[in-house]
Amino acid sequence: MVGAVPQPGAGPHHPRGAGCEPTLAQARARIEQARQELVATTGARLTTGARLLPRLDAKLNTTREQVDFNSLGITAFPSPGPFTLYGASVEISYTLDLFGGQRRELEGLRAAVDYQRFELEAARLTLAGNVATAAIREAGLRAQIADTEAIVAAQQRQLAITEQRLRAGGVAQVDARRQRNELAQSQALLPGLAQQLAATRHQLAVYLGQAPASAELPEFRLEDLTLPATLPVSLPSAMARRRPDIRAAEALLHQASANIGMATAQLYPQLTLSGSVGTQALSARDLFGSLNVWSLAAGLVQPVFRGGELVARKRAAQAAYEQSLAAYQQTVLQGLREVADSLRALEADANTLQARADSTKQAADTLSIVSGQYRLGGVSQLAVLDAERQYRQAALSLSQATASRFTDSAALLQALGGGWWQAEAAAAQ
Repeated sequence: MVGAVPQPGAGPHHPRGAGCEPTLAQARARIEQARQELVATTGARLTTGARLLPRLDAKLNTTREQVDFNSLGITAFPSPGPFTLYGASVEISYTLDLFGGQRRELEGLRAAVDYQRFELEAARLTLAGNVATAAIREAGLRAQIADTEAIVAAQQRQLAITEQRLRAGGVAQVDARRQRNELAQSQALLPGLAQQLAATRHQLAVYLGQAPASAELPEFRLEDLTLPATLPVSLPSAMARRRPDIRAAEALLHQASANIGMATAQLYPQLTLSGSVGTQALSARDLFGSLNVWSLAAGLVQPVFRGGELVARKRAAQAAYEQSLAAYQQTVLQGLREVADSLRALEADANTLQARADSTKQAADTLSIVSGQYRLGGVSQLAVLDAERQYRQAALSLSQATASRFTDSAALLQALGGGWWQAEAAAAQ
C-alpha cells in the first residue's frame, strides 16, 4: 500500500494501493466472489466440515413418438399410430473421490477465500495507517505554521526596531537589509506550508471516501495526539504472523499445494456411480401412478494417453508451489525488515526528540532571562526579540521531531499487523 503522505522517518507501507472506502468495497466483493465459487463447487452451503454431496436432478419431459413394429421384426401386430409419451424421473450421480482430487480442490478454494479475507484485512490496516499518517501530518503542519507565523511576527518587530535605529544612525544599512532578507525567507515558507496542509486534508477526505471540496473533517493538532503507553521493543514470531500480507501469502501457498494434489489425482482412475428412477405413461394423469423405469450405472475412467498433458500440468503445479513458497519467504523477510526499520527509526526519533526538547527548554530559559534583564533595563528590546525568535525556531524543530515520532510509531504498529495490544489483553484474560 502506498503511504498517505511522505514524511521524514516514516515507516514502510503495504504495496496494495492507497486504501480508501472504494478499495475496501472491492476487497469485500472479491471475498464474496471467492465464497460463492466455493459454494458452487461443493454444491452445499459453506459450513465448517462441508463435504462433497451427490448430484440430484429431477426431470419432467414429454415426447411425440412413432414406432414401426416391422423394423423390429414384429409382423403379427399392426404398428400403432403416433402417440405422446410423458415421463418423470429422478437422477442421482456421485463421483467417488478415491485419490483426493476433489477434496484438494475444495481445500484450494477455501484457501482462496482466506486469501481474499486477508487482503481485506490488509486494506483495512493500510487505510488505518494512511489515515493516521495523514492526521499526524496535518497536526505537524499546523504546528509548523503556528511556529513560523510566530517567527515572522518576531522578525517583523525586530525589523521595525532596526529600521528605527537605522534612521537614527545607530546601525548600518547592511544590518537592516539582512533583517529584511530573513523576514522574507520566513514569510516565503507560509504559502508552501498552507498548500501542504490543504493537500493533506484533501488526501484524508479521499481516504474516508469523501469529496475533498465537501468533506467534513475535524482539525488535528499535535497537543491532542497521544502515543500508546508502551511500544514493543522486539518482534516475537507470533506478531509476524499477525500481518495480513504474510497470512495472505501463506494462503496462496496453501492453494498452490492443493493444486498439486488436484493435478496428481487427474493421473488416476475416476469412478462415477449413477442411477435413476421414474415413470412413463401415455397420459399426464397416469404419470405418477407407479414407478416403471429405473437404471443403475457405474463408470470408470482411466487416462491412458493425453500427449503428456497431465504430467505437464502436475509439473506446472509444482513449479507454481515453488514460486508461492519463495513469495511467502520474501514476504516474511520484508515484514521483518519493515519492523526492524521502524524500531530503528523510533530509536533515532527518541534521541532527536530529546535533543530538540533540551534545545527548546534552553531557548525558553534564555528568553526568560533576557526578558527579565530587559525589564530591569539591562538589555534592549532587540535582544528580547532575538531570543524570542530563537525560541520559536527551536519550538518549530521540536514540532517536526514530535510529528516524526508519531508517524514512526504508527508505522511500527502497521508493520506489526495492528492490534497487538488487543491480542495481549485477550491472552491475559
